[in-house]
Amino acid sequence: QVHLENSGGGLVPAGGSLRLSCVASGGTFSALVMSWYRQAPGKSREFVARIGWMAGSEDYADSVKGRFTISRVNIENTVYLQMDNVKPEDTAVYVCSAGYDYKDLRFWGQGTQVTVSP
Repeated sequence: QVHLENSGGGLVPAGGSLRLSCVASGGTFSALVMSWYRQAPGKSREFVARIGWMAGSEDYADSVKGRFTISRVNIENTVYLQMDNVKPEDTAVYVCSAGYDYKDLRFWGQGTQVTVSP
């Protein structure tokens, strides 16, 4: 089974940057589609970004497009979410997910809190 460990969250001022990490173990990382989701208090879970197996496979929610970048380093079994020009509405618990296709979200990390101050 695949275990996902989230890290990198914290407090950041609006307009600042933060990089989240998700380290996978227990599987063949290069075979996994990796995603980031977020959930703010009182709101439903929201898709943020996804990366597949090949370069150019990245997808983003409209709300973060142009500000966030998802990437993966397969030899490190790690997926990153680079968050630039953050906004207060980006405040949420960010969770990484993994699966074997784009709609397969069978593995989840524990999440990491991101708080953006105004």
